Amino acid sequence: MSAVGTVSSCSSLLSCVWLLKPGMQKMSSFGLHTAARCAAKDYYEVLVLGGGAGGIAMSARMKRKVGAGNVAVVEPSKTHYYQPLWTLVGGGAKQLAASARPMKSVIPAGVEWIKSQVIALDPDKNCVWLENDIKVSYKYLIIALGISLHYDKIKGLPEGFNHPKIGSNYSAQTVEKTWRALQDFKEGNAIFTFPNTPVKCAGAPQKIMYLSDAYLTKTGKRPKANIMFNTALGVIFGVKKYADALLEVIKDRNLAVNYKRNLIEVRADKQEAVFENLDQPGVTEVHQYEMLHVTPPMGPPAVLINSPVSDENGWVDVDKETLQHKKYPNVFGIGDCTNLPTSKTAAAVAAQSGVLDKTISLVMKNELPVKKYDGYTSCPLVTGYNKVILAEFDYNAQPLETFPIDQSKERTTMYHMKADMMPLLYWNGLLK
Repeated sequence: MSAVGTVSSCSSLLSCVWLLKPGMQKMSSFGLHTAARCAAKDYYEVLVLGGGAGGIAMSARMKRKVGAGNVAVVEPSKTHYYQPLWTLVGGGAKQLAASARPMKSVIPAGVEWIKSQVIALDPDKNCVWLENDIKVSYKYLIIALGISLHYDKIKGLPEGFNHPKIGSNYSAQTVEKTWRALQDFKEGNAIFTFPNTPVKCAGAPQKIMYLSDAYLTKTGKRPKANIMFNTALGVIFGVKKYADALLEVIKDRNLAVNYKRNLIEVRADKQEAVFENLDQPGVTEVHQYEMLHVTPPMGPPAVLINSPVSDENGWVDVDKETLQHKKYPNVFGIGDCTNLPTSKTAAAVAAQSGVLDKTISLVMKNELPVKKYDGYTSCPLVTGYNKVILAEFDYNAQPLETFPIDQSKERTTMYHMKADMMPLLYWNGLLK
């Protein structure tokens, strides 16, 4: 996964099990790693594309299998972000700095960091092309390039972020603007959007709505606020058990939900948001806003579109149970860049990393993969400054819960797990 803008905005306690099993038992010693703008070598036994959660986790696992000098990570970004924290940054509960660490500090010791961009993939020749016409070959390739944000597909963005009253928790450059817009709120519409594309963590676009409601209630401004969630989807959440719980929260707090509404334009100078009615193509409606939180359209990284490793939509085409590529047996995918039919979250990456580790181990022995990924993913649905509904589910959108309690209930314990425990497990478990 690319480091900036791609680590999913969700995580869960069941993923803690995945994080801790390999991480805490075999904690890598911290030390120096090789860093070079260009590849120091032109061949690696394992080449990892992307320095986000999936890429770093798998490079640590591969280091233990084949030795640090035989593994390289291709990642141009200097900073690694833990983005699940950004919901709380946008709501004023955490600082942006707490979500960031230098990339060099998370690359496993001894693994080479190739600070470059992937330009093309040539799996038929077992190589990739980087910037400056650099070719790097591999025996095994792990693709963890994440998902790309496309603010520019909304007319008026990203330049609209230069104006006040508008923010987005999906970018390091705009997440703090969400908090400023919330603090500056006086009266009027507070609008929260969900785009007509795949996104990372389907719950994140509404989490900031619940936090905003709590903040405006606390500061006495709630009576003057009309809080509105305009979503391109036809449901509030894809798993009925949690959707029912969220609809109760929405009803109790007098929040307005408009389905099949897709944000197509922002007129930031006029504080106007334009939505298309997806049930009536071409029909638009304009809403004045006092605060606007934008969830951008998203899609596969450009290098994957029309790539030999991708499906017709540009996602890495992998077996949904083994994460091995459907055509190239020495190519594997993990995380947001794949076409796995599950929600794109950090918890999913944690679960996938354990399965992929077993898959690659068997492939290296010329054996068939047997470990199967069940689609486990999770989203701690933040509904207030001390409340979380912990959604955990599988490929079939069936609850796959960790605790012997009803996880569709709002709980303070789950909030502290998300806000305090999960960042520690991420930095010290999954990544190592």
